[in-house]
Amino acid sequence: MADDESGYVHRPDSATESSSREPSATDSEANTPANDGPEFGTSGWILVGMIGVAFLLVPGAILLLPSAQGVISSFGLTLRDAYLTLPLIPAFVLGVLAVWSAIRSQSE
Repeated sequence: MADDESGYVHRPDSATESSSREPSATDSEANTPANDGPEFGTSGWILVGMIGVAFLLVPGAILLLPSAQGVISSFGLTLRDAYLTLPLIPAFVLGVLAVWSAIRSQSE
């Protein structure tokens, strides 16, 4: 079948009404993503700070534990106890902060 017989002829000069009109303000609003999501806020920065403590400060303290055996023994802990309990402290705090942040975001 030849292209002449199909009945369709493409004419680029003839523009449709929707493509020839200028874009309006509602068109640009429909194409831009809305920023209606929650803001990062104070609770987000508190969580970021605690993650920094958990991933930077606590591992540094663990590296210094052998040289601080006198301080550790003054708390009644052995070196093994300190290695086990030191990472638990920021883990519990991160858990509490996550629950607090979730409850706060639901109430707002």
